[in-house]
Amino acid sequence: MITDFSRVFLFFVLGTVFVAGGLVTAWLVRPHRWYPAKLSSYECGEEPVGDSWVRFNIRFYVVALIFLIFDVEIVFLVPWAVVYSRLGSYAFVEMTIFLAILLVGYAYVWVKGDLDWDKPLPNVPVLKRGGPAEKQALSEEVTV
Repeated sequence: MITDFSRVFLFFVLGTVFVAGGLVTAWLVRPHRWYPAKLSSYECGEEPVGDSWVRFNIRFYVVALIFLIFDVEIVFLVPWAVVYSRLGSYAFVEMTIFLAILLVGYAYVWVKGDLDWDKPLPNVPVLKRGGPAEKQALSEEVTV
């Protein structure tokens, strides 16, 4: 007799077998041709130029996080707006407080300067890697 717990266990076992079977089948079918270009840092038909350790400006990440924070907070306004007429004045006061907190956060980010793109970059130290011998060894590894 199959109980509810055994059905869940059977579901997990079959799911595991299905995923493992797909991985094993892909491993058996795929071609195994290794060559040095596969180990390069960029493999899309373009020759790699420069070092793979590129420093990105942190402002990109900060602006993306700020956008996500405010975007998720604005999502809370949609359900409230749909049922606003049934909620009454108490909900209006709550949403006013919520929007005030959002505006304070926006003002803080603005005053802090995280939304400015034209301010000068901080002086970031750059790590010098190896001499000519290391560069020659790296160029010989990548050459096909």
